[in-house]
Amino acid sequence: MASEPSPVTVNILGKDYRVACPPEEREGLLQSAAFLDEKMREIRDRGRTTGSDNVAIMAALNITHELMQKQGQTEQLDSGLSTRVKNLQSKIEAALSSARQIEI
Repeated sequence: MASEPSPVTVNILGKDYRVACPPEEREGLLQSAAFLDEKMREIRDRGRTTGSDNVAIMAALNITHELMQKQGQTEQLDSGLSTRVKNLQSKIEAALSSARQIEI
């Protein structure tokens, strides 16, 4: 059973935000906030993007792009593994069938 959310303060680009979060998700929230803060600082420090709203949008786009690339890689791996498993199943079935024929 999930615990009652409690407020957690995270700091992003020098500004504090209070977020309601279940205690068991607190560490993940803090890590996510630190990751976002790091990405936003990188974008801001490059100097091409000004304004915290624009920095936040660029960070969100970059993080989303990275996530979608990882999901695509995962899907490719899953597809490849599925094909390999099917090939192995076919080989096992052929070997078992051959072994049964030898027994007869």
